[in-house]
Amino acid sequence: MGSEMNMVRCIIARGGTSKGIYILENELPKDQHRRDSIILSLFGSPDVRQIDGLGGADPLTSKLAILGPPSRPDADVDYTFGQVSFDQAFVDYKGNCGNISAGVGPVAIAMGLVRAVEPVTTVRIHMTNSHRMLTAEVPVVDGRAAVEGDLAIDGCPGTGARITLDWSDSQGAMTGRLLPTGQPQDRLVVDGRSYPVSLVDAGNPLVFIAADSLGLEGIEKPAEIEANKPVMALIETLRGQAAKIFGLVENAEDAAIKSPYNPFFCIVSPPRSYTTFDGKRVDGNDIDIVSRLLFMLRMHKTHPGTGTVCLGAAARIPGSIVYEMLRPAAHDRLTISIGHPAGIIPVESEVTTENGAIRLKRAAIYRTARLLMEGYAYVRKSAYG
Repeated sequence: MGSEMNMVRCIIARGGTSKGIYILENELPKDQHRRDSIILSLFGSPDVRQIDGLGGADPLTSKLAILGPPSRPDADVDYTFGQVSFDQAFVDYKGNCGNISAGVGPVAIAMGLVRAVEPVTTVRIHMTNSHRMLTAEVPVVDGRAAVEGDLAIDGCPGTGARITLDWSDSQGAMTGRLLPTGQPQDRLVVDGRSYPVSLVDAGNPLVFIAADSLGLEGIEKPAEIEANKPVMALIETLRGQAAKIFGLVENAEDAAIKSPYNPFFCIVSPPRSYTTFDGKRVDGNDIDIVSRLLFMLRMHKTHPGTGTVCLGAAARIPGSIVYEMLRPAAHDRLTISIGHPAGIIPVESEVTTENGAIRLKRAAIYRTARLLMEGYAYVRKSAYG
């Protein structure tokens, strides 16, 4: 490619309601600084438009998956997730992404890391960020991951083949405990006022708070919440305090820079009808709880997979804020329907109590995925350091 650019093999794929760049680990150097420099150049960061790279200038499309051979005997593939910032030169590896995870199985099959087995290929994914296992059931047709199917997911047009992701091994992924403080509810104090929250670690660590604690209804559109600057400032202050409790930062004030991806911040409220940001109507009778979730200092336009897993787990913990907001009839059902800004997402969740400790027994979500492009990206050699 001449003296100024290198070619990097990659696949661009949609996973759930996100889109990311999937790269084989041997395409990147092992040195962390050089690797991140290449990734930032590949995405076009830092630049809010990512105009000189492949990033989509949105938190949902500035995502990275690095795949490689398994480093543990019970896995089929290693998977490292990275959230690539577009307003600073930073790649956040402190977490997982449930949507991008949906694309790992199909991409691993396409890249030859996993042998395709029809009609369903089970892919055991080692998530290196948290050292936990994720099991994906990927439908296969003619040696490739199936695309056509009847599963519709709100936040993505059309339908696709259903991929089942079981996250039951993800509890305590960051802290070692489903309830890091040992309590279903804690209180965070800002300017002398106490805010009840639930801190739960499953899939990713989350802070759950009732909408009325923030003076919200809970059915606001993402843009409405983002436009409320006092509420957004309060959310980040609370999230920073939680990040310190989770052990992600030493000082709460550093969370926006050092840990912008985790913890997620989730605003929950009882089920009710509302209009999605794109004009659809969600009937309150069709959902069990309403959620509005923030990550990367932005409101999520749909609902992240790991956030869905964690909410499902929290809903089974008596005394948690999610448990209290959940439709009472849903406590006796395996599947919970979550209302989010673009529609509805279901989650299967079940917990057990062993020796007095709550353990996650089932945490499954359904996603679709599709490969969009496979080829080579051009990266400036100057990015290699």
